[in-house]
This record gives sequence, structure tokens and C-alpha cells, in this order.
Amino acid sequence: MNVKHCILTICIFISGFSFAQKGGKYKLWYDKPAKQWVEALPVGNGRLAAMVFGDPSKERLQLNEGTFWSGGPSRNDNPDGPKVLDSIRYYLFNGNYKRAEILSNKGLTAKTLNGSAFQNIGDLNLDFNNLGDVKDYYRELDIEKAITTTTFSSNGTHYKREVFASIPDQVIVIKLSSDKKNALNFNAGFNSELKKNTKAIDANTLQMNGLSSTLDGVQGQVKFNALAKFITKGGTTSVSGNGISVANADEVMILISIATNFTDYKTLNTDEVSKSKKYISQSETKNFNTLFKNHLNVYQNYFKRVDFNLGTSPASQFPTDLRVKNFATTYDPELVSLYYQFGRYLLISSSQPGGQPANLQGIWNNSNKPAWDSKYTININTEMNYWPAEKTNLPEMHEPLIQMIKDLSVTGAETAKVMYKSRGWVAHHNTDIWRITGVVDFANAGQWPMGSAWLSQHLWEKYLYSGDKNYLKSIYPVLKSATQFYEDFLIEEPTHKWLVVSPSMSPENIPQGNKGSALASGNTMDNQLMFDLFSKTKKVAQILNIDSDKIPVWNNIISKLPPMKIGRYGQLQEWMEDWDNPKDNHRHVSHLYGLFPGNQINPVTTPELFDASKTVLLHRGDVSTGWSMGWKINLWAKLLDGNHANKLIKDQLTLVENDGWGEKGGTYPNLFDAHPPFQIDGNFGCTSGITEMLLQTQNGSIDILPALPDEWKNGNISGLKTYGGFEVSIVWKDNQATEVIIKSNLGGNCRISAPNKMELKGKNVLKLASGSNQNPYFEIPKIKEPIISPEAKLNEVKMKERFIYDFPTDAGKIYTLKIK
Repeated sequence: MNVKHCILTICIFISGFSFAQKGGKYKLWYDKPAKQWVEALPVGNGRLAAMVFGDPSKERLQLNEGTFWSGGPSRNDNPDGPKVLDSIRYYLFNGNYKRAEILSNKGLTAKTLNGSAFQNIGDLNLDFNNLGDVKDYYRELDIEKAITTTTFSSNGTHYKREVFASIPDQVIVIKLSSDKKNALNFNAGFNSELKKNTKAIDANTLQMNGLSSTLDGVQGQVKFNALAKFITKGGTTSVSGNGISVANADEVMILISIATNFTDYKTLNTDEVSKSKKYISQSETKNFNTLFKNHLNVYQNYFKRVDFNLGTSPASQFPTDLRVKNFATTYDPELVSLYYQFGRYLLISSSQPGGQPANLQGIWNNSNKPAWDSKYTININTEMNYWPAEKTNLPEMHEPLIQMIKDLSVTGAETAKVMYKSRGWVAHHNTDIWRITGVVDFANAGQWPMGSAWLSQHLWEKYLYSGDKNYLKSIYPVLKSATQFYEDFLIEEPTHKWLVVSPSMSPENIPQGNKGSALASGNTMDNQLMFDLFSKTKKVAQILNIDSDKIPVWNNIISKLPPMKIGRYGQLQEWMEDWDNPKDNHRHVSHLYGLFPGNQINPVTTPELFDASKTVLLHRGDVSTGWSMGWKINLWAKLLDGNHANKLIKDQLTLVENDGWGEKGGTYPNLFDAHPPFQIDGNFGCTSGITEMLLQTQNGSIDILPALPDEWKNGNISGLKTYGGFEVSIVWKDNQATEVIIKSNLGGNCRISAPNKMELKGKNVLKLASGSNQNPYFEIPKIKEPIISPEAKLNEVKMKERFIYDFPTDAGKIYTLKIK
């Protein structure tokens, strides 16, 4: 071989082994390995998940599978409900709240079962026991490509590790490589805290079988099978005890497959071993590049629908944890766009069609006894997980939640019958993979029979974006059944003869006038949910032209619901009684559901309620648990105060360095939301809130830059979705919209509200809007006038000038508006 040819060969070899570029627009990066779980980097494909620690000498991948939960098919209805319901209502209406709580704990709360826990499969450990001193360490998560990369040098050799979770191939893929031959030497083994059996099937395959835990007396019945297939270039593999040893390899690809015996919420008859082996056998014939290409094609089909840019940041040269730590004092707009897209990355990675919805931790959990069992808390947290789904152009990710709601309408019908002798279906504040619908924990947290009402809003909301009437037909029975429950359950309160939900509570707050009990009747959030449920179910019946005989029934119920009340401090009352405390900093602001995610409150048609909502937020304060701050970003955006919403973003992006209780809410080093401990809804809530700052769709028009902070002077965002099937992209400069591109997927009138004058490309002027929007997807609800305390002092709602235009659109066409 001549010298020239030798040099070319070396260059080709080196070019095939390249380090990841340090940092970048869509990269989380660090200069040291993860020591804590909340420093590790998450990958997932909606069913499988891994947390990658990036330790050069002892690499660890902590593993989850979306259907691996404790227990087994189960129910938690309390059959004593009919015996105590009337008495509980009597005590509530007569002010004996503590007695009502005692009876509720006895006759309505589940006797033993409080739900199952999402569990940890275990770890795959790679022990590089002969590794020398490490230099040039770097690790990253590239959320544009959904892959983690770790690089470092040791004893003159450069090493690289790549990990991704493939949606199409249903395996986790690891590639280990170096720039020298025969450099990879390690021992590999599975481990789990659960009852398990680990072994090497052969010199290239590890297996771990295990069983889920018993919880609340329900025997663990979920079996799992985990496989790791080692495919090497060069070197040798051998069985070493229960593990595998790899010696002198040039490159190693490891395929991880996990499956359980879960079939559906009532059935456990899948052959987990055959299922797990199938994914391995279908993947092992493909090389790394093919597997990565398959993965990238599917993932980027989702991720690249939305692009968001607030400008570059010099701070991006620093590790991500340091950027979060300095965010409050350093202008770092690129961290905002990274965090925004990280929320979309997490939703794609934890919620895929055909799988389970994202739970309290999405799909990432390192404990077999996680906080709150990592269940589905449906008094806000589960719903919050899906606030970004439609508006950030990820409607497919919404599907697992829609399916869960359909499941709950079946299990919840039994609960309604057994506990309340009612028709229809009901769910309380928690559920799990087995779709339990009874009252869990204790009355002051769980006696909230509104889960079905809130979840049902997602059924309607999805239609507003798609306009799909076949979908609407499929979900109408679920909506109708939900209304049937409340037709039977609503009861007339003695003072005003309003129809109220009783017993219930305002999650999870105990009012000062209630003598230590959270139970009450006719809470504001309940009334708002009842209005939405009956109004929207009626609307669906009218669109589908069915059940005309139900319309008068529902109209009558709507007319008898309590109005919202403004209390003596000028606040929107949380309860029917004026019990609010201005010093109450409770994390839940449930009564602001009507502002967001609902749209019963807005500055034009309900200015008094709009101002009263602002007063509530001022009383509650900004700093709270991580997810609560995420919710408040949405609320301040709906109050059209972008600067305050931006302040909440800074509060949420406050570094929480240690995992566990006792810390203030904020963000962990790996950008996971800190309640603390970790809850993923804060991530999703913030992504939703940033969208609401830039584009709103609930108040009768497409509102362009409704809550743009002064600090975000220049930027662009593309691919957002609105009601009525519109897709919107916005460019702004000096806080003015310079270009708005709107694709109409359904046709119909397009009404936009812009912060400055605009003109439609190809036409001289836009038509100034007048009257209500004729596009039916943008209908604003008409609610009762609020009751205002004579002591209340309200402020005049002052709004910045907006320019509102109408123009007709045709389905499939694109319209460009430019600054005038």
C-alpha cells in the first residue's frame, strides 16, 4: 500500500468515528457523567424507556416498559356508597363538613386498594473495569434526533457511545465504538430490585424475567421479559456467570427488548417471552445505520413539524445544568426554545398511538414505590400532560389519552352504579393502568367525582382541531354517558335551588371556613366543568343531528348551574361560600379552569371575571411546585401579560440540584420538572404556556402574539395548530408581527387578531372583523353573569390595541399576511 493510499484509509477510518459537536440549538449537554437519576438523559419510544447515565467506567441504563405496573386487573369501588351518600349531603348542606368527611372516608373511599404503581424494570449495567484515566468527557441528548451520545478519551483511545429508542423497530439501540481496534472490553449484566431471574442464554444474549410487586393486597401479576443482544465487530463474547463478557471488540451494538404479559386493562395473557424475542429477531438483521435511519424518519416526522427560534445565546457554550442555574440572571433565549422543544420531545417519547398515556412521570421511573405511585392524577396532572398535544402539532400523541378515556367510560360505569346508583360513568381524582375509578387515598384528596367531566373535555378539544366528524361519532357515546352520570348525581342545594355536585372538593385545597375538611358542595371548578360538559355534549349532538330530545334536558340543567362569584377581596371565589384567603399560596388554582384550559373567562365578554382571575393569581404568588408554575404560565398568558408569564418561566427554570422532597419547585439538571420530586406535567405545562404566549385560539379568533414578553423582541415559530384546522407560522421583529403564514386545512372564515396592522398578500386590505366569528369552531360560550360581592373592588380591564381581521379560506390553501 503506498503512503497516499494509507493516509486516505486512515482519514476514512477517523471520519467514520466522529465526536458529537459540542452544544447546539437542540442539545442538552454536560461535561461530567450523571451521578443522580435526575442528571441522566431520557430516551423513549412510547413503550420502552431508558435513562442513560454516561459513566465511562460503569455505564448504566435504567429501564422502563409502559405496561409494567404493580398488581393486576382490579377495582376499588366502595359498595357502601349508597348507604352514606344522603347523609354526607345532609351534613354538607348544614355546615357539618367534618362529619361529612368522616362518613366519606368510611363509605366512599376505597376500603384497601388505592391504585397500582408504575414500576422499574431494572438496569442494564456495562462494566468497563480496565478503563484508565478519562479526559475530554462530553455527553449530550440531541432532541432533534432523539439520541444520546457520550464521548471521552482514555489512554490515548477515543470512545463513543450512542443510545436511542426506536419507535418503528421497538428496541433500544446502543452502539459502542472507538477509534482503535480491539479497544472495547467490558462485562454486561441485568439487575432489578424485583423478584427476577437473570441469565445468559448464550454468549451473545442476556435475559431477565421478572414479576411486578404486590400492592394494597393485589398480587403482582405482570410478568416481564427483557433481552439484550450483543452484536460485535471483532473480539469475542463469552458467558460469565449470569452476564456476558466482551473482549477486544472493535465495535458493539446492543439491542434491548422488553415485553410484558399485559394485553389490556382487564387481560394478562400475552406471551411476554415470544413478544420480546420477536422484536430482537426483527432488528438484529439490520445494522446500526439502518436502525437509526428508521428511527429518525419516524421521530422527525413528528418533531420537525414545529420550529421555534428566539435567537442564539452565548450561554449555549456552557453545560445545560449551568445554563439553568444562571438563567434568572443571564439572558439566554435559546434555553427557552430548547426547553419548549424538550417538552415536545418528551411527549413524542412517552405517548405513542396504541400505547399507554404519559403518566405522572411520563414513562421514566427508577422506583418500585414512586411518589404518588406515578399514576394518572386526573384532577389536573394527566390533562396537563396533553395540553401541548394538539396546539404543537402532535395530535397522534393525544390518542393514548383518548383511548384511556374510552376505557374509563366502561370501568367508570360500574363505579357509578355501585357507589352512587347512577347511570353513566364517573371517575375520581386518580386512575392507573387497570382503569380504577373509585375514590383513592382519603376524602380530602380523593372525594372529587369530576375526573370524567374534565377528561371529557379532551374528547371535544381534539375535534376542534381536526373537524373529523367520524371521530366525533366515535367519542359521542362517552360524552353522553358522562352527562348521564351528572344528570343523576347533581342535586339541588337548599339556598338558591341551584344544581350542584355534592359531595366534592376543590382539588386539593382545604378552605379556612371548612373546619379542616376539603369537602364542600357547588365548588367553582365543578360548576365550570358542568357547564362545559353539558354545553359541549349538546353541541356534539347538534352537529351529528342526534338525540334532539336530550337538548331541552341539558339546557334545563345548564340554566340551573350556579354562576361564578366574585368575593370580598375582588377574587374569583374558589367555593360557593366566600372562604378564600388572600394569603393562601396553595399550588392548585382549580377555579381558574374557566380561564385556562377552559374559555369561559376572557377580557371582552367577561371583564369582571377576567380581573377577578388575575386577583387570584396575585394572591397565590408565583413560586410554587414545578407543575403549578407551568400552569400559571398558561394563566398569565391568557391574562395577556407576557412579561409576568416570562417571569414564571424564569421561576420554573430554577435549578433544583438534588432529587427528593423538601426542595422548592423548579427544574432538575436534565431539564425534568421538579415538583419536587420529578413530575413531567411541569414540562408539558410550560411548553403549552409558551405556545399560549405566542398564539391563542380559544377566544373567538386566532390571536397572534397575544402575550409576547418585551424581552422576546425578535423571533419566529412555525407549524402551530389552532381550532378550525388552521396551521400557523409567525415571524416577529421589534415585538411586531412581520409575517403570518396560515394554512387552512378545513376552509371557512379565518379571523385573526394581531398586535399591529397587517395586509393579505395579493390583496390591498383585509376586512376588519365585526360581530361574532362565523367559523363554528371558534364559538365563545355564553355564561351567566357573575354574582359580585358588594365589598369587592374591581379594576378596569385595559387591553393593548389589537387589529382584528376576517378573510375567507379554502381547504388546502396557504395565506400570507405581512406587516402593513
